[in-house]
Amino acid sequence: MNSFTYTRADAVDTAVRETAADHAAKFIAGGTNILDLMKENVERPDHLVDITRLPLRQIETLPDGGLRLGALMTNANTAYHPEVAQRYPLLSKTILAGATAQLRNMATDAGNLLQRTRCYYFYDTATPCNKREPGSGCSAVGGYNRIHAILGASENCIATHPSDMAVALAALEAVVNVTGPDGERRIKLEDFHRLPGDEPQYDTTLRTGELITSIDLPAQGFAEHYTYLKLRDRASYAFALVSVAVGLELDGDTIRQARIALGGVAHKPWRKPEAEVLLAGQPATKENFQKVAEALVQGAKGYSSNTFKIELAKRAVVRALQMAVDKQHPSYPL
Repeated sequence: MNSFTYTRADAVDTAVRETAADHAAKFIAGGTNILDLMKENVERPDHLVDITRLPLRQIETLPDGGLRLGALMTNANTAYHPEVAQRYPLLSKTILAGATAQLRNMATDAGNLLQRTRCYYFYDTATPCNKREPGSGCSAVGGYNRIHAILGASENCIATHPSDMAVALAALEAVVNVTGPDGERRIKLEDFHRLPGDEPQYDTTLRTGELITSIDLPAQGFAEHYTYLKLRDRASYAFALVSVAVGLELDGDTIRQARIALGGVAHKPWRKPEAEVLLAGQPATKENFQKVAEALVQGAKGYSSNTFKIELAKRAVVRALQMAVDKQHPSYPL
């Protein structure tokens, strides 16, 4: 770990000002990801700005009936909050599938969105990685890539985003509120994370110095027909090979609205609204679910060790949709 300086911000504008003035500065809150990265010399900030004292630890109802999650709310407090558990059970269940209780007690909602990839080569500084060192190459393309992307990847990077919470937020069409040197702005969750393209070193669309202050959930929470299906190599806590977040609005056996987001398959939570539309006004049948599954993973590309994920993703989508119709919710360790 390299040497660094440390300050504790007492206001949002102070935190923004400190990081905007130093491109090698980083925010720190729960520290469950950045400290690991620093210990491995993957991240080498010269200055850390502690934001844990900022007034961003509340959950409040919005005028339109939605819910605002303060950026510093812990994953645990969010998952067990009565309003979240009752109105947005998809989000609550997804958070509980994501990490151990110890991590959930420390990790913040904003920090969860900012997790960096768990690619083996990204963490191994002895190997080339375009995400760590642009232009050095992607070791995963020709290496061991069982956990890597099958959608939206490029030859520069085939890493996946590790967050479970972000997958649920994508299905719910959440909005991320940020404050930066140029003021405040709102970013749709679908636009918050980015595909690698030619610049895999950038995980999000945040600008220098911008700080996440809250996450807005819309009024529609799909509290009745929903599910989060996480397929992984072991039953206890592990990152998803493929995960599926589903929210449905039904009228009898007819689907009025569907939201589907995939995790573990791309550099960001994967949604295709044009595929979801195929279910609108259609009966909730396996045949229709299979059509949507095919549309969701159209164009998928496997590499040497992860081609199996293409078929796995299709089957997971079909299974998750049926589970949402039947109100079945997997039980994850609490």
